[in-house]
Amino acid sequence: MTPSCVFHARAAGDGTDGRWRAQLRAELTGELVDFWVPAELRDPASAARARREFATHLPELLPALDTITAQLDPGCPPGSALLLTGVHLRPLASGCTQAVSGGTLARNYDWNADQPERSVVSSTLLRPVIGMSEGVWGLLDGMNDAGLAVSLTFGGRDVHGPGIAIPLVVRYLLETCDTVDEALRTLDRLPIPAAQNLTLMDGERAVTVHLGPDIAPLLAPGPSAANHQHCPVPDTQERASRTQERLAAVEAAATDPAALVAALLRPPLYESGHAKGYGTLYTAAYRPAEGRVTYHWPGTTWPQSFAAFTPGTHTLTYAPTPGS
Repeated sequence: MTPSCVFHARAAGDGTDGRWRAQLRAELTGELVDFWVPAELRDPASAARARREFATHLPELLPALDTITAQLDPGCPPGSALLLTGVHLRPLASGCTQAVSGGTLARNYDWNADQPERSVVSSTLLRPVIGMSEGVWGLLDGMNDAGLAVSLTFGGRDVHGPGIAIPLVVRYLLETCDTVDEALRTLDRLPIPAAQNLTLMDGERAVTVHLGPDIAPLLAPGPSAANHQHCPVPDTQERASRTQERLAAVEAAATDPAALVAALLRPPLYESGHAKGYGTLYTAAYRPAEGRVTYHWPGTTWPQSFAAFTPGTHTLTYAPTPGS
């Protein structure tokens, strides 16, 4: 059977009117908790410790965390409250490619094609933010009303430590920072539990920064990323992920925004192995200075913006791409 995915666009508001409850009900499944939360941490005492750590590192977002957590249904899976803190979760590892060109941050998100739903969320927790959700209120990528955009990829190294899950870090940067420089200063003090790459852009600057529990934030040579960092890539890793090949391809395509997006929609950047359980779920092109994002798939697009955010659904049926 050809895999499909339903993308939802949800206007979640500031958390005070109950609309986040719909997001919780849609995304907070036992499967999601099993993916993120170690079994030994699915108890109230662990959630309380995680909340205290969250308050230490992300204090501005603590009221929002408490407001969203209060909307958990009584029957939510054990571990749900800890998942919402983003603390001591299992690391996120996926194959993605991203780059910046001419005021556009564009990225492919490659993941399990069996995942049936994803949500684009427009929120006003501390300020207007639009992004692709992960872990209910974390973000894989997004932008804010100040013109800052951020997107993540897995860094490709098998290192782990304590810290805040990277989707919550992306959310925090967009909620509290206006510029790339502010975001980089914030990253200097945040504990990152796994190897992750962030690409950030505003109206003046675009960078990729390599992060991990064993390194200080390290700027990459340019504003692009695949799934490796500063270390040499073993041949076995390259054969499995083609991370260096993809990085070279996305850098070569970043001559202008249209060329970049077009390249992301075809091999070697577009992954079409959906029938085997892994492929490009979406391509996002953020224009943060204009407050708009367009989600792309071969043959179709879905625009959203701060000025005209339209709740609804967009259903994709994935098919192999010619030449893949």
